[in-house]
Amino acid sequence: MKKAAKIIISLCLTLLLAIGIGGYAYVSDYYHADDMALKALSDEAYGIRIEQDRNVIRFIPDKPTTELIFYPGGKVEYMAYAPLMRACAEMGILCTLVQMPGNLAVLDINAADGLQQERPEITARYIAGHSLGGAMAANYAAAHYEDYDGLILLAAYSTKDLTKTDLRVLSVYGSEDGVMDSQTYEDNRKNLPADTVEIVLNGGCHAQFGSYGPQDGDGVPTISVEEQIRQTAEAIWAFMEK
Repeated sequence: MKKAAKIIISLCLTLLLAIGIGGYAYVSDYYHADDMALKALSDEAYGIRIEQDRNVIRFIPDKPTTELIFYPGGKVEYMAYAPLMRACAEMGILCTLVQMPGNLAVLDINAADGLQQERPEITARYIAGHSLGGAMAANYAAAHYEDYDGLILLAAYSTKDLTKTDLRVLSVYGSEDGVMDSQTYEDNRKNLPADTVEIVLNGGCHAQFGSYGPQDGDGVPTISVEEQIRQTAEAIWAFMEK
């Protein structure tokens, strides 16, 4: 019996070690922010102040009245979304970009807890995310809908029913997206409010909401990453202005 117990313990330890090594390898393989993203983080032109506090980066314009909290896509370095956050900030939106453990929003769905800024000028708050980050932002919004005015999904969908909330929803994706499953998107459309605003970016792809290069399985875009980010920021601003 003692020998059998030792064998079982040894097998369990080997299995745990293999799981640990596999998990580490998985989270270590991710898309890195490129030079365009790093430049957006270092340049404080156009009156945008950049503040970094532990696991968040804030892009703060002069006298903002609207705040956006953003969850990054799965296995994407959060700094890759700096160009989009900066573009939104240049339109007057205070943007809070959240770092996720292992670059996976599913590991910290409640990352937005406590991030709302105590600023008297903020009159509207939104939560947003790209791909997996968008799905997790939707999950969070479903449980905290009274704290937000709306939800913004970039190449993402909600698996939670939001139809009974007062949330305004914007859904944006590229016509050449090869990563987001279109059937799953359609199947989950029923979870969004009837007045959801949907925008398809002609020539846009899945990866170009961030600045981290091509993504495996994605379609071939016919617009640049700069153009996709510009159009996305303008869509977000127009949605918030209404």
